[in-house]
Amino acid sequence: MKFCLNHMVAPRLDYPEFFELALRLGVTAVEIRNDIDAALMGNKNAKAIAALADDMGITIVNVNALQRWNQWSKPKADEAKKLAEYTALTGARNLILVPTNDTKFRPSHEARQDGIREALGHLKGILKDHGLVGCVEPLGYAECSLRLKAEAISAIDDVGGSKRFKLTHDTFHHFVSGEKEVFADRTGLIHVSGVTDRKHTVATMRDVQRELVDANDMIDNRGQVQRLIAAGYKGLVSFEPFAPAVHKDKAIARSIARSMDYLEG
Repeated sequence: MKFCLNHMVAPRLDYPEFFELALRLGVTAVEIRNDIDAALMGNKNAKAIAALADDMGITIVNVNALQRWNQWSKPKADEAKKLAEYTALTGARNLILVPTNDTKFRPSHEARQDGIREALGHLKGILKDHGLVGCVEPLGYAECSLRLKAEAISAIDDVGGSKRFKLTHDTFHHFVSGEKEVFADRTGLIHVSGVTDRKHTVATMRDVQRELVDANDMIDNRGQVQRLIAAGYKGLVSFEPFAPAVHKDKAIARSIARSMDYLEG
């Protein structure tokens, strides 16, 4: 199993500390984010981050993420172009795409489908211009405007984007969505995080419950990952926990190592 660390696993660490954490765990692949410290955005910083990663033997897999991409507009196009340029300058070859997740965004079914396709059509060209692949990450929440991977694939194929877009299989969102099929051949990345608090149901699960995966996991992370691998997935398995307890963990390297051992079980 090939592991990766998302910066959300330890968002209080700066880049040298985060890269060092990965290396301590024998991991050389990382995801960086544009929502941890916005002050670090910009082409000058992208080049500096790329140089640091190269010096330390780290591969930056992607930047996470372009949010609300399926609400296309001139400002969104400008944001996408800027983030794509930044991503390419970091040395990453993938950009995570997160759809609108907002109870106030309630378009009709037809308008929602049209919006997804319009945005993918524009993003296809932007990503191509920068040599990037877009990793579409459906969110399983009931209010999300793109919940299902099957729906994402249909839209991707409609715009002729199968070589420019892959799926992010997020184990948490796969479970919450209730979707069964895993689409291993269309998957570019797996995000893992576990839920152990049994007072929560699918309807009440949120990011704050997403911890490192262990034997108390309620959402079958190990089973999901094994199923994808058995179906031919050969990519990275990236840790993306959002729980405050994980972010405060003073022995985070040891905790991640235990989670790795469990997943490889």
